[in-house]
Amino acid sequence: MLAYALRRLLLIIPTLFGIMVVNFVIVQLAPGGPIEQIIAQLQGTAVDATARIGGSATGDLQGRALQGQFAGDSTVSRYRGARGLDPQFIKQLEQEFGFDKPLPERFLLMMSHYLAFDFGKSYFRDQRVVDLVLAKLPVSISLGLWTTLLIYLVSIPLGIRKAILDGSRFDVWTSAVVIVGYAIPGFLFAVLLIVLFAGGSYFSWFPLRGLVSDDWATLPWWQQGLDYLWHLALPVTALLVGGFASLTMLTKNSFLEEINKQYVITARAKGLTERRVLYGHVFRNAMLIVIAGFPAAFIHLLFTSNLLIEVIFSLDGLGLQGYEAAITRDYPLMFGTLYFFTLLGLVMNLIGDLMYVAVDPRIDFEARRS
Repeated sequence: MLAYALRRLLLIIPTLFGIMVVNFVIVQLAPGGPIEQIIAQLQGTAVDATARIGGSATGDLQGRALQGQFAGDSTVSRYRGARGLDPQFIKQLEQEFGFDKPLPERFLLMMSHYLAFDFGKSYFRDQRVVDLVLAKLPVSISLGLWTTLLIYLVSIPLGIRKAILDGSRFDVWTSAVVIVGYAIPGFLFAVLLIVLFAGGSYFSWFPLRGLVSDDWATLPWWQQGLDYLWHLALPVTALLVGGFASLTMLTKNSFLEEINKQYVITARAKGLTERRVLYGHVFRNAMLIVIAGFPAAFIHLLFTSNLLIEVIFSLDGLGLQGYEAAITRDYPLMFGTLYFFTLLGLVMNLIGDLMYVAVDPRIDFEARRS
């Protein structure tokens, strides 16, 4: 098992390198860039990323900001919207951002810094990328961790119960609830929760924005905890719906598949109690795919599913920050977070494989490979 883990760790290196190469090339080929963003700001035509989501932007930032073509110096002519700007100023911007170097050299220089976990500073925020990410982590970790834990705590017992009572009235009506939950997008459910419970039209039971109240630091520790959970209640509920539905059905189907196997019939024939059969034999096999997928599920919820929820509930987390970085072409923030979270995701995949062995020691990756 140790040899397998070491091989997987070594495989992370070329995988991470390949992912960074592909994303680097795609981003460089995309229209617009940091210099174009600065030109837009100088022209007074830049549009904030959250304004796009809110619908107040009347057109694409690039389309509004980068109009016309400068017909003079060759350096300036590469940038639409640079009319009237000093060519020397444009050259200084290129040198500052490192765009005066060839593309391969820029990539290798970036990766050499990333190997030492030096992600540099944001182009537009004058802060280190690490500091920006750490500042947003509490929001994203709160949403991802609590949502993942609640999904598993609810879905696994419910899925097992549905498998045991397959075809019963309980199974039918809970399946209807699961299907409805799966069909409703999380952001739409979030809007419904706000309308009902956050002062939209009916009740004002929960806060509308933020992770904690403004006076949180002055509260006693137990009130701080309650205030924190009070603010998380609605966004976590909104995120809970889709994941709860899919994991419940996965758990039920896994149990049903195992219950109908020969070893279960044999265990019952030996006189074992139904509880011993279900939780002593079936559970370990049925829960293999469910429990082992916990790390990947957490990473998914942490970094990919929170953008609209963060916007709706005014939570400034990694999802919104990543969107803003992509819109403004903040390359250090984009590639730095991509590198770190890709590396984290690859490590979590390895941990998922190791959890297979923890759940069922009979699994031997070395024997499977041979």
